[in-house]
Amino acid sequence: MDFRIQPFAQKTRVLLMVSKIGHCLNDLLYRMKAGQLAIEVPLIVSNHPDFEPLAASYGIPFFHLPILSPVLCDALPGRIINIHHSFLPSFKGARPYHQAYDRGVKIIGATAHFATVDLDEGPIIEQQVSRVNHGMDPKDLTVAGSNTECLTLATAVKWYSERRVFLNGIKTVVFS
Repeated sequence: MDFRIQPFAQKTRVLLMVSKIGHCLNDLLYRMKAGQLAIEVPLIVSNHPDFEPLAASYGIPFFHLPILSPVLCDALPGRIINIHHSFLPSFKGARPYHQAYDRGVKIIGATAHFATVDLDEGPIIEQQVSRVNHGMDPKDLTVAGSNTECLTLATAVKWYSERRVFLNGIKTVVFS
């Protein structure tokens, strides 16, 4: 068994990586600044330059680089958290809210999981759902899903930063 002891008050250093959509980045930065997440963000990396002004507004250095690679995923097992805009294992890949709309689902969700080479296959940390109905179009589902994604990712990052998430093979054990 590997273990690490640190003072509870010590903030966990977190590298934030973001692609094209920044609602979760914005939410995590806000929660950090508001004291809701005990994390320290020394830098933000993105494969798009769009969020450099947001990083600058928090005084955080920003680097425009490619993000995830198989080498990085293999080097950091159980240390990279990804948010998937769907209740995995359903609706993998692109446009999950359109897929959900086409299937007439009654709940949508988000899944925070550890990233692996198979991006949507990593051990699940947290999942949350939102109720939807027939009157909602894909845009409405996307808005509801974005809110669920932010809450799900923030919860997973909080538990991880508090050392409550442990890998157990292809699963996690989470002390919530």
